[in-house]
Amino acid sequence: MTPVRWGFLGAGFIASRALAPAVHSVDAAELVGAAARDVDRAARLGPARAFADYRTVLDDPDVDVVYVALANDAHLPWVLAALEAGKHVLCEKPLGLTASEVEQMTSAAQRHSLLLVEAFWYRWHPRTRRAEALVRSGAIGDVTEVDAQFCFSGVDDDNYRLDPTRGGGARYDVGGYTVDAAVWAAGSPTVGPVRARARLGPTGVDLTTEAEFRSAGAQVKVRASIDDAPRQQLCVTGSLGRINFGSDAEADAFTSWLAPSGLLVDGPGSRVESFAPCDPYALMVEAVGRAVRGEDAFLVTPEESLAVAQILDVIAAAATLSGG
Repeated sequence: MTPVRWGFLGAGFIASRALAPAVHSVDAAELVGAAARDVDRAARLGPARAFADYRTVLDDPDVDVVYVALANDAHLPWVLAALEAGKHVLCEKPLGLTASEVEQMTSAAQRHSLLLVEAFWYRWHPRTRRAEALVRSGAIGDVTEVDAQFCFSGVDDDNYRLDPTRGGGARYDVGGYTVDAAVWAAGSPTVGPVRARARLGPTGVDLTTEAEFRSAGAQVKVRASIDDAPRQQLCVTGSLGRINFGSDAEADAFTSWLAPSGLLVDGPGSRVESFAPCDPYALMVEAVGRAVRGEDAFLVTPEESLAVAQILDVIAAAATLSGG
């Protein structure tokens, strides 16, 4: 099987710790090029060729898929540039800073008949795939509530997450996970009246954002924070039962990686379903590669990414702001 050839834009923490090792671990994938402002950092990813100019990766005829691992504000221009260069794209979340940006990228991908995938890597975890299948099958009945939380603390002062000009803040960083979970669990991007609160830090970014809204008949609660006690929780309640990730299942809801995990299913035949350690990043790389080859593969769709962006826009507009 001819390997799918990858090019990386950016060599930050996730690219170096997770995505580059994932590409190297997949038999049908090859990291042929990587670019970073510091070419030595790009070289440490282990590509066949390393560059200091992002454009060089886009111009490389050997690159099939470009992985965009840049700061949030750089996603739109470099995704569009990669698509215009004829490359499929896997982009770190958030795909865009607004629904309008996501629409621009989606239109470009459609125009060029190319893949555009947001790297919500937790979606490829077998536990998440199982939870989605249970919801779709009606195993817990009609979904009535979704409670999703993703909180952590300890962002360094010079981190882009604290820079409002670079797409910083909790809503963009971890809020997308919580809203994405609501989209696949509730089954519709339709959003009713929204109540939202955001606590701003000294730089003006939201350190914590929480919101409540109704979607497709379900009451949704989301909480995202980059300045709070660590917690990851996802609970999907239906008319016949409940599916619970996170603390009750003794594993992080969104970042279970290379560790055992569980899914607590309440209702008729209550049980904990266990999942062996796996690398969802590698599963994501494999799935994108299969899709590039024209094979069936699960992907997070542009429609889902747009729904997430639309809801985040509504939350941002509705949020009452406080400082401290």
